[in-house]
Amino acid sequence: MSARSRTVAPPGWSRWLVPPAALSIHLAIGQAYAWSVFKPPLESSLGLSGTASALPFQVAIVMLGLSAAFGGTLVERNGPRWAMAVSAGCFSAGFLVAALGAATREFWLVVAGYGLVGGIGLGIGYISPVSTLIKWFPDRPGMATGIAIMGFGGGALIASPWSAELLSGFGSGTAGIARTFSVMGAAYAVFMTLGVLLVRVPPEGWRPPDAPSPAGRGPLVATARVSARNALRTPQFWCLWVVLCTNVTAGIGILEKAAPMITDFFARSSSPVGASAAAGFVGLLSLANMLGRIGWSSASDRVGRKNVYRLYLGAGALTYLVLALSGDSSKPLFIVCAAVILSFYGGGFATVPAYLKDLFGSFQVGAIHGRLLTAWSTAGILGPLIVNAFADAGKAAGRTGPGLYTASFTVMIGLLVVGFAANEFVRPVHARHHEPPVAEEHTGAAPEKDVTP
Repeated sequence: MSARSRTVAPPGWSRWLVPPAALSIHLAIGQAYAWSVFKPPLESSLGLSGTASALPFQVAIVMLGLSAAFGGTLVERNGPRWAMAVSAGCFSAGFLVAALGAATREFWLVVAGYGLVGGIGLGIGYISPVSTLIKWFPDRPGMATGIAIMGFGGGALIASPWSAELLSGFGSGTAGIARTFSVMGAAYAVFMTLGVLLVRVPPEGWRPPDAPSPAGRGPLVATARVSARNALRTPQFWCLWVVLCTNVTAGIGILEKAAPMITDFFARSSSPVGASAAAGFVGLLSLANMLGRIGWSSASDRVGRKNVYRLYLGAGALTYLVLALSGDSSKPLFIVCAAVILSFYGGGFATVPAYLKDLFGSFQVGAIHGRLLTAWSTAGILGPLIVNAFADAGKAAGRTGPGLYTASFTVMIGLLVVGFAANEFVRPVHARHHEPPVAEEHTGAAPEKDVTP
């Protein structure tokens, strides 16, 4: 039996089994958003600065974008099962290498394992189900990709308290960190394998029965297919690159620094935040991130992608302004504002595959999505760098509390305004970038059908 025949869904197979398969991958790799739980023990046990302890996370996000960009075509060609298997192997191996680094007190091995090796697993795993989900749910692409990608946002909801509990039991020294990494790597390997075994692609020419016309898609919907190569030549791709980069930078800056940020912010208040409460804050942000992915992306099926990005970027800038002006006057206000920003952050990720489908069609949407994620790589450097650099400089100057973060919040407001403007320039893709029908039918370029084995 060929690999293709084993992957293609048999007659009567339910398309609703694909989102759980995708979730098994995304819930695992979403652990990356709980990295801030490891920052304090790494800093204290290895004598690292806040900027240095962010390095494994930053490298992982950079590798996510690069592996997604360079591996997007391979994912389209080899199919979701191959991609999920590669993701599971790299992500789990990254934890084991990082465990070796912690045990030997070699921080570069933590960076190489979690960042380089694990980051490849992040990128391949992140894009592995996108094209398949869009093929199974052409009638509701925003909802379908939102269900899967919300797992990436929700991964930290599991990983944050789990990591804290493991560190509490094993100890927060290098030996305890090594054991925690080892246990998590083994557990994620088993969990991700479930998705590898479950995923299927639709038969050639499959369409959902009695599917209603997608609502709210508006005039941006592509009527012809655009290849990944041609997409890079369009201004629409680069406008969306700026939109995604600025939205991600604004969210990831808080997310990477979440636990120490809330501790620093209210250090001078009458009710300081302890380590367990800070870990709970990370979990809450993960919940907001997760719910934003399914909620806002589903809403985009009705109100349109461009309108929902106006919300992410415009309201996000206003929310950052509230944070900058309110300082440490209200802990609930700080938590709500941070949660709103993270919901927009997650929603932006979940909505962008459907935005790409609307603009470029589904011909090579997985490969286009992979290339667009280089914006995430850039933001993965910018967001933590902006927040950590200003905070470290503030500490060196003797500042405390909200004063450590006011400057970085101001920078985030400016970036979101730039992203808002870029979204306004998005227009339908010109016909010269579409694949000619003759090329699709006679040259071997795959039409809008399943291209995975």
